[in-house]
Amino acid sequence: MNSQPTLLVIDDEPAVLASVDRVARSYGFAVVSRTDGRTALADLPVLKPDAVMVDLRMPDINGLEVLRAIREGNVASQVILMTGGGTIDTAIEAVRLGALDYLTKPFDLPRLGGLLTTVKQDIERRERLLRIDGDVANAFAFYGMVGRSPPMQELFDSIRRFAPHVRTVLVTGETGTGKELVARALHALGTRAQRRFVTVNCSAVVEGLFESELFGHQRGAFTGATETKVGLLEHADKGTLFLDEIGELPLTVQAKLLRAVEYGEVQRVGSLGGMHVDVAVIAASNRDLRADADKGRFRSDLYYRLSVLEIRLVPLRERREDIPYLSAAFIREIAKRAKRSVTGMTAAAEHALAQAPWPGNVRELRNVLERAYLLSDGKILGERDVLAAMRSTAIASIPTASVSIADPAFLMDAQRKQLEHALRETRGDKSAAARLLGISRRTMYRWLDRAPQASTQVTGTEDR
Repeated sequence: MNSQPTLLVIDDEPAVLASVDRVARSYGFAVVSRTDGRTALADLPVLKPDAVMVDLRMPDINGLEVLRAIREGNVASQVILMTGGGTIDTAIEAVRLGALDYLTKPFDLPRLGGLLTTVKQDIERRERLLRIDGDVANAFAFYGMVGRSPPMQELFDSIRRFAPHVRTVLVTGETGTGKELVARALHALGTRAQRRFVTVNCSAVVEGLFESELFGHQRGAFTGATETKVGLLEHADKGTLFLDEIGELPLTVQAKLLRAVEYGEVQRVGSLGGMHVDVAVIAASNRDLRADADKGRFRSDLYYRLSVLEIRLVPLRERREDIPYLSAAFIREIAKRAKRSVTGMTAAAEHALAQAPWPGNVRELRNVLERAYLLSDGKILGERDVLAAMRSTAIASIPTASVSIADPAFLMDAQRKQLEHALRETRGDKSAAARLLGISRRTMYRWLDRAPQASTQVTGTEDR
């Protein structure tokens, strides 16, 4: 473990606090004591304890209420309830609400020691799993891709074998499966590795400019062509051109592209003569181009020319065994850039990731983990963090994961944007906004304290 785990003890009896302090320190815990529940709850966001021992009966608030508040606030703490005289029903209710166990005063010291050992072992397990999964991810990383599963190992082997020999490749797969990473790996392992790798997203090019973008144009070729422009095929000469979402190319441009791929002939728009280029072309699509060709939506001759080697990427749901390693790699990367330690995930969070459908594949997993990191206040990502990041379609419209996390100021800015968006969606109802964000009201108020301008930019922010 990187540091001592923290135990928060809440009890209005000084003798109990002293007794627990002595035992817990002997088991390697840093101990923080509070004599009333409300003060302890207010201090939770700062303390971020790994475990909490709380008296069931206190003058201001009872232990079950503290337990509920901890669970609602998504504090990833193990909770042990203490009482001088409880009932079996109370014990069952405590465990049902998420308590680790229930201790009766005066304490059975060996049992208390056993519970503290369980807490430490759970913390160590999470840290060890994250570290092991991260190490495995590094060991099985391949040009930015991570995969231990048979489909990924087969993919990596195919790239190694074919990269030095192929000149045209078609990479197919659902959105977010990593098609560009495959293209970059083929380029890096091929004979053109020292030459340019030029990328064009065909779905982002204005339809009337496709031909000019790919083949270039002469000055005066059309209105607005004030300068001669070198096309991307010419720019990629001796290197590799990656055509992402090639299914978006107009049929007229496909015919000209076929000639460039087949014979290396490129003719700028407005030019009377052509030129020869030597370019490896890697195309990618999330569509079934064969079916499109059969229906006349894609040129069959271009399809067959590109698919001399076709590499199909399997969706994440078909290689779920890679999710822990991908998650560990992403968490490491996010935590390193944000300079805030994350020691792991709760078992419930791991289960949620393993069971999700992942229609957006690896890209969606990365975005969810980055958003969960922003939502989390502690060292551990909890189930609530992960589920909120997955289900909050309102937050998904804010491109937090498309921006690199550089420093804590970015985290505050991202939270401010999320608050503003949620408050607008709920017309200033803070309780509804907290539910939309998947956080507790207490966390909502902490965010508002950090970014007070969020509430001032939305009218009617009274707490309803």
